[in-house]
Amino acid sequence: MPIIVNLDVVLARRKLRLNDLADGVDITPQNLSILKTGKARAIRFSTLEAICRHLDCQPGDLLEYRAEAGPGGNPPPTPDPEVARLTKPDGAV
Repeated sequence: MPIIVNLDVVLARRKLRLNDLADGVDITPQNLSILKTGKARAIRFSTLEAICRHLDCQPGDLLEYRAEAGPGGNPPPTPDPEVARLTKPDGAV
C-alpha cells in the first residue's frame, strides 16, 4: 500500500508508548496498534485530529505517500517534466 503510517516514528521521537497515546485520545491500544502497523484500511478524520492534537503534530507527520513500483520494478513515471529532469542521473539525457 502506498500510504505509510509513521505513528511509531512520531511516538519514538516523543518518547511515548502506544498505551500513553491510547489513554490520551481515548482509543483502544488494539486499534492504535492496527494503525501503527499499517494494517488499517481507513482512519476517521476525528481520530486523526485527536492523535495530532495529543502529539502536537500535523497529519503529514503521521502519514506518508510512496508511489508503488511500476512494471518491471521501476517507479512509475513522474508527470512533471521539470521534476523528471532534476532527478535524472548525471550524464543522462
